[in-house]
Amino acid sequence: MNTNFYIEVACEQRNFGNERICGDVFISRKIREENRTIAVLSDGMGHGVKANVLATLTSTMAVNFTIEHKHPETIADIIMNTLPVCSERRMSYSTFTIVDIEADGHITILEYDNPQTIIIRNLKSYDPGWQHITMHTDKNEGKEIRTCHFKPRKEDRILFFSDGITQSGLGSEKYPLGWGHDNLTEYAGKLVKNGTSISAAKLAEKIVNMAYRNDNYSSKDDTSCASIYFREPRKLLISTGPPYEEENDKKLGQAVKEFKGKKIVCGATTADIVARELGVEIEDSLEFSDPDLPPVSNMPGIDLVTEGILTITKVTRILKDYSPAYELGNGPADRIIKLVRESDEIEIIIGTRINIAHQDPNLPVELEIRRTVVKRMARLLEEKFLKEVAIRYI
Repeated sequence: MNTNFYIEVACEQRNFGNERICGDVFISRKIREENRTIAVLSDGMGHGVKANVLATLTSTMAVNFTIEHKHPETIADIIMNTLPVCSERRMSYSTFTIVDIEADGHITILEYDNPQTIIIRNLKSYDPGWQHITMHTDKNEGKEIRTCHFKPRKEDRILFFSDGITQSGLGSEKYPLGWGHDNLTEYAGKLVKNGTSISAAKLAEKIVNMAYRNDNYSSKDDTSCASIYFREPRKLLISTGPPYEEENDKKLGQAVKEFKGKKIVCGATTADIVARELGVEIEDSLEFSDPDLPPVSNMPGIDLVTEGILTITKVTRILKDYSPAYELGNGPADRIIKLVRESDEIEIIIGTRINIAHQDPNLPVELEIRRTVVKRMARLLEEKFLKEVAIRYI
């Protein structure tokens, strides 16, 4: 990308009432060959499985047609023509917001029936010059879509959401007509003003939580907020496994010491080497916050010290199952996920010395060779979470 900032993309969701599946669907995709980022939020009519199917169909089509550089009106027309028609209301219905960020930084936003996207620039709401396009094709005659184009600046934020956010609190004493777009814009502005470096994920989470509170802690609709933040990259180092040659222990210690960003060390032997090379002590903890894993340790200068292969295997499993509705605990693997979510560029140093303990045939099958597990984790981080990942072997 020709811009000198990182694009953080996140989404937070809450399901309607006691539904087990969300009727809103969020998809983000990084097109590496074009250095492009696409994010889509769709709200399917109704709730539960039916709404989710509609929204999944809509968001998948939206991503695919956007990748093909189709004209916004063409994209909207094809999606509306493809959606199945509701037998009760005789209408195909799924809203969508598409954000397309191209390699030169140029942004196109296309909306149909979702609340209008909020853009925050210099701590204020920014109007990029929205165009309202009335459609003239047979089936969609008279329907209106909104679109805009602009170039982002560092610290810009884009917020797009389903009407579960703006209509939260509907019928309450405080918000008889719902929370509304203006109140939401004001609240988002305050959050950014009070924490200028608040992450995209945290900003989306706080907005969804406020909507939940407006609904007296029982969501009256599927509630989703997607957030994009243009900023300096946040870096994270994950070191796991001792170096193949013992003479490289010093090299590992130096790499950890000189890294500018947050640091995680996974594995007791690796932690011992890093502590020795940095001249610090490891303080073990006896607080078991996850029954599956040994507790974390503490080391000066390191943000998190955990066990090795079991923890990374669990991290990979959580990453695979993770969705905006996933609730993280405080175990070692959960804490790694939290640090990963807050980071943009992740460097992983893999020590290639074989650990004899992992060759025991009586150990669980999931104790795979460290390299295989870490590669799988890296692939998930790149493809599902749009992180920049670099792997180094030592």
